[in-house]
Amino acid sequence: MKIEDEIKGKFRNEYHKGAINLMYTSKQLGYEFYQFLKLHGLAEQQYNVLRILRGFRSEAPLSIGFIKDRMLDKNSDVSRIVDRLFEKGFVSRAENPNDRRQKAVEITKKGLNLLTEMLSCELKIDMLLKNLSHSEVEQLNHLLDKIREREE
Repeated sequence: MKIEDEIKGKFRNEYHKGAINLMYTSKQLGYEFYQFLKLHGLAEQQYNVLRILRGFRSEAPLSIGFIKDRMLDKNSDVSRIVDRLFEKGFVSRAENPNDRRQKAVEITKKGLNLLTEMLSCELKIDMLLKNLSHSEVEQLNHLLDKIREREE
């Protein structure tokens, strides 16, 4: 459905329409993603931290700063997210012996098992773009990368 029909609105120009369309679609996909995560009792940022910890297991333990640099939401309070994941048993954390303010964080077996259980969830996420062909998804990724390359 066209964005004009979705929100029953008009736009100043195609750039305005493109920006609104991108934001609207992003929020719609984000909501569906949130519904998948909710089934497993996770917030989006918690899921992101677990995926980072799994992806960089060979470099573990990881610092809070390392994790924060790789977060999708750069404004996340990673320390608090790690605390919540620790309480659920999905991560372990220890003080860095060289700097007690630093925490060394690793994903636990329980955290890895949760991500394995969530594979079907991840496949459903992939299907949110099912209306696009593989080459269209590649083009979409290229265009999104290009948008972020804008000059400051």
